[in-house]
Amino acid sequence: MRIGMALNYSGGFKETVAELADYERAGLDIVFVAEAYSFDAVSQMGYIAAKTERLQIASGILPIYSRTPTLLAMTAAGLDYVSDGRFTLGLGASGPQVIEGFHGVPYTAPLGRTREVIEICRQVWRRERVSFEGRHYTVPLPADQGTGLGKPLKLINHPVRARIPIVVAAIGPKNVELTAEVAEGWEPIFYVPEKAADVWGPALAAGRARRDPELGELDVIAQASLAIGDDVSGLLEFGRPMAALYIGGMGAKGRNFYNDLARRYGYEKEAELIQELYLEGRKEEAAAQVPAELLEKMSLIGSEGFVRDRVRALKESGVTTLNVTPLGRTHEERLRLIETIREIAAE
Repeated sequence: MRIGMALNYSGGFKETVAELADYERAGLDIVFVAEAYSFDAVSQMGYIAAKTERLQIASGILPIYSRTPTLLAMTAAGLDYVSDGRFTLGLGASGPQVIEGFHGVPYTAPLGRTREVIEICRQVWRRERVSFEGRHYTVPLPADQGTGLGKPLKLINHPVRARIPIVVAAIGPKNVELTAEVAEGWEPIFYVPEKAADVWGPALAAGRARRDPELGELDVIAQASLAIGDDVSGLLEFGRPMAALYIGGMGAKGRNFYNDLARRYGYEKEAELIQELYLEGRKEEAAAQVPAELLEKMSLIGSEGFVRDRVRALKESGVTTLNVTPLGRTHEERLRLIETIREIAAE
């Protein structure tokens, strides 16, 4: 089981990168860099590549709408080059509030676009002359839609790898099925191992049935806050505002994927109330309604015995990469958490 860590995109980035060599020595395998509507992730991942030697680097995630498919492929090839083959392309659809509200692009056909983006990326990395006719992307642009001067081109440089790993962030059944079929890895959010088979099992099975054996086994990446000790249970409360933001505020009623997931987990009434309160601007009240059981089940916060049990449950559910957020007060405490979870994961 690999150990990963998500880097904060809203502050402290350079300070954390300066400490990554210590985390590498402690057993960290991979870092994930998000791209919301803050600084772009690409420049930051290039910075990480220059400051590290062995650490794997992943986008977590780049939205499929904000770049053309060929630019996503070029970006991934460039990051793989400057990192000497250490890059993983994490993709996701994001949501309509960000895509339409910040990028000004229609949020249409996320499933179809994801499939076509992946196909075009792999064509670019194989250094084929890019020629693609899909429902959502056509490369080159047809003559009747432009000057008529476009022609198939191939990437000038030779990529370090002709197959850069692709991870897709997905929680909806159809998107999870697609991910299990075409991607190297799957990154869900709010992962509860005891409920994973019921919520995602059929979709994963359907996708795996059509999976190309050359892709290998699906890398399942679960996120969790990490704190180990007999007096750390209070840290669960720090997860309330973020859970409320996603369940309550990341989308309108009927178009909030995270709210849908909470309902599928069995928290229908709680999800409805959290969304109602959050959309009314009563954010603290919404956070108070996040079920304590949900916070506990999707975390690694508790005694060492509790964390060992949770890691065992994660492994049994199919998780192969733990993407943790260590909640130590100091750099030394966070390092010890990485060292400890590395040891537990290796058991």
